[in-house]
Formats: sequence, structure tokens, C-alpha cells
Amino acid sequence: MSFWRVVLSIICPPLSIIDKGCGSIIIVTLLWFCGWVPGVIGAMVILNNPKR
Repeated sequence: MSFWRVVLSIICPPLSIIDKGCGSIIIVTLLWFCGWVPGVIGAMVILNNPKR
């Protein structure tokens, strides 16, 4: 996880995981619409997952 991905996930979480797949983008976008903090947490979890 690079520094710029972390910054982008804080500013706009769906853009930080744009290369992780459509399902991940939809989940993070829905979380982001529910609130900023859940979207950031979801993006960080997906970015820290070594399998994806």
C-alpha cells in the first residue's frame, strides 16, 4: 500500500480501489454514502488485503 493510495482513500475512497474490481468499488461506494468514516475503513481493509 503506497502513500498516495492512503491519501486517496482518505479523500475519495472509491477512487483508491479502482483496480480491485467492480464488487469492491460498489461496496466501498455504498459505505462512503453511508458515511465518510465507513468508506475510508472499507477502502483501507481492501487495500491491506494481500490476496487481491
